[in-house]
Amino acid sequence: MNEGHNWPLRVYYEDTDFSGAVYHASYLRFLERARTEMLRACGIDQKRLLGETGLGFVVRKMAIDFQRLAEMDDELAVITTILELAGASLRLQQTIRRGDVILVTAEVLVACVKQGRATRLPQALRARLTGA
Repeated sequence: MNEGHNWPLRVYYEDTDFSGAVYHASYLRFLERARTEMLRACGIDQKRLLGETGLGFVVRKMAIDFQRLAEMDDELAVITTILELAGASLRLQQTIRRGDVILVTAEVLVACVKQGRATRLPQALRARLTGA
């Protein structure tokens, strides 16, 4: 997944604030949904994973840089790229774009957990995430 996973979206009225710009917390939802769709594209069904193995993913750390505004009806894309797979975590780069214009960048550290505690990523999950 070196080129990253591309998830398209459209901005709706509910995503905006009183000025008509996308509310900052809406970008968090966009990023979360894109991470979920990236996992799904890798063949990872989070609900099934949790039910069958007790494993889940939680955001441990996130750094966001808001560079430009998006507005209602904008067509955006969230690009999610895996930067690093560590023992119990994934380090991701996420970029929200409108065409070629970068609006938001985020670096996200996601931990693999079981019963609330960090746990190593199983080899089968690693293989799906790396496409190996």
